[in-house]
Amino acid sequence: MRDSGAGQATVRRKPGPRPGTEAARRGGTAARDKYGSEFYSRIGAKGGSTVRERHGTGFYTEIGRRGGESTKRNLGAEHYSRIGRIGGRRAHGRRPPVEGDAPAQPKPQSKP
Repeated sequence: MRDSGAGQATVRRKPGPRPGTEAARRGGTAARDKYGSEFYSRIGAKGGSTVRERHGTGFYTEIGRRGGESTKRNLGAEHYSRIGRIGGRRAHGRRPPVEGDAPAQPKPQSKP
């Protein structure tokens, strides 16, 4: 905030449309079309390299741990069990059982 001298504080706003509005979406789409996905990959990698140089690789471990603690606090430990089961099913090509379905039958093996 900045004091205008008359006792009233004025708030400076960032230029451009408010986030989440239709105008912001159009602006983001126009930027994507102008620069392409490679541009965003390149600047993301550049930012990641800068963070690694400034803070070291242990920084990523620390922020990951903090994020995991926050997720556990907000969603509970059961969240990790649930997403682990989903990942395991996807990795092994199994679909989750649906209540009322018969148990999955093993696929017949084809003869060579």
